[in-house]
Amino acid sequence: MANFDYAYDLTLDEARRRSAVLETLGDDWDPVAVLAEEEKAYDMLYSDLDAEQQRVYDELVRAGVLPERTIARAAD
Repeated sequence: MANFDYAYDLTLDEARRRSAVLETLGDDWDPVAVLAEEEKAYDMLYSDLDAEQQRVYDELVRAGVLPERTIARAAD
């Protein structure tokens, strides 16, 4: 059996997928507000940790499991 080289252009499928995602999100979706709420949720999640929880959190950040939350943001 011979090797067959063929190509399939995914452009149309990708355009369909993106259109479906945007339609599902709706006209009132605000990505900036969503990101702000996500940041607020993370701040709440990692606030008021006791000493042991803080130690574990710091260890996970050093290991690269959790992102560093105190990194200065260029957009600020």
